[in-house]
Amino acid sequence: MATRLNPYISFDGQAREAMEFYQSVFGGELKMNTFGEFGMQDTPQADQIMHAQLETDAGYTIMAADTPPGMEYRQGSSITVSLSGDDEVLRQYFTALAEGGKIGTPLEKQMWGDEYGDLVDRFGVNWMVNLGGLG
Repeated sequence: MATRLNPYISFDGQAREAMEFYQSVFGGELKMNTFGEFGMQDTPQADQIMHAQLETDAGYTIMAADTPPGMEYRQGSSITVSLSGDDEVLRQYFTALAEGGKIGTPLEKQMWGDEYGDLVDRFGVNWMVNLGGLG
């Protein structure tokens, strides 16, 4: 997979509805995983979306998730830039973007099997980096 830059939209419990709407607008293939599928079966968030990805007929990729427990949802700052793929250059991008910013999750192996990290750069822009197949 080539390296991609995608919008990643955060929702406050409406990710499934929003992504199904975007699919009706743009067409394409929609894949969604819930928090329950990744170890949170007995929680109020079990049926909420941990990760959704729409690959549109026009070649766009839109990603989204419901805001996980413990993270603040702030309407108006609900978009994150997502870099994903299997190119090792993503590690360099993560390190460079973190300079002068703040790492939220270090780039490391996650429960879904990929390496993932997130940060806010020195300009206040949210970034997610995912190395592997999910992203």
